[in-house]
Amino acid sequence: MASDNLTHLAAFAAVARHRNFRRAGAELGLSTSAVSYAIRALEERLGVGLFHRTTRSVAPTEAGQRLLERLQPALEQVNEALEEMNRFRAAPAGLLRINATRAAVGTQLRPRLVRFLQLHPDVRVELTEDEDLVDIVADGYDAGVRLHESVPEDMVAVPLGPPLRGLIVASPAYLQRRPAPRHPRELVQHECIRFRFVSGRVYKWQFERDGQALEVDVPGRLTLGNQSSIIGAVLDGIGLSYVLEDAARPYLDDGRMVAVLEDWCDVFPGFALYYPKQRQMTAALRAFVDMLRE
Repeated sequence: MASDNLTHLAAFAAVARHRNFRRAGAELGLSTSAVSYAIRALEERLGVGLFHRTTRSVAPTEAGQRLLERLQPALEQVNEALEEMNRFRAAPAGLLRINATRAAVGTQLRPRLVRFLQLHPDVRVELTEDEDLVDIVADGYDAGVRLHESVPEDMVAVPLGPPLRGLIVASPAYLQRRPAPRHPRELVQHECIRFRFVSGRVYKWQFERDGQALEVDVPGRLTLGNQSSIIGAVLDGIGLSYVLEDAARPYLDDGRMVAVLEDWCDVFPGFALYYPKQRQMTAALRAFVDMLRE
């Protein structure tokens, strides 16, 4: 019974954090039906409803929120105790959950994960690609990967790769129709392909030259949510766009793209892996951070 109680309480805490049965199951390694059964069993045992459920959302009831507040510190202590035992192993083991942008995964993270998995066969990695800045603690992740400038101040940041450079690019066909801009302010006269974050915020293009910084809210009839789609639209000749140089380099080298305003495109700090300062690191995360710092 004690084992069942602990399983049911862990399922409850995961659903409360994620507000989603499927994501809670993914975190715990359980099926959605198993998580649902655990919640029903816990509610029947306690005699109170713990969640408001609709077809579109899951949210804790007042009783559920109160239980979560009391339960979370205890579950963290249990996890820390189990993780402390993991340190007695000859090699790290367990699950490492990382939330990263697609651009970081493609250019920096994936090759490092390949090496990490080869070095540590007892570690499992769950990688979620997400363009928006998420709360990695609330969502149950061990670490996140974002541009260094986006890392929250209360996190430890470890550089992941070299500085980056953004470029304004277009296809030769587009530049045959429209003369290339000579100054960032001339972008308002062009068809620009914009990037929208999951939060709904549209990225404003940033420039710097000789100490002068400039931000342009460019116009454009096409707005997309990931860099690979933007690159495809540029290659189709739809317009100009701002992309990372690493992603554009193959197309620049073979002539399918042309960079403009290069003297306004400066380098900036690249991606960083980050994790909470206060939380005790798991053995898997510590091993990954040690590998990055090598």
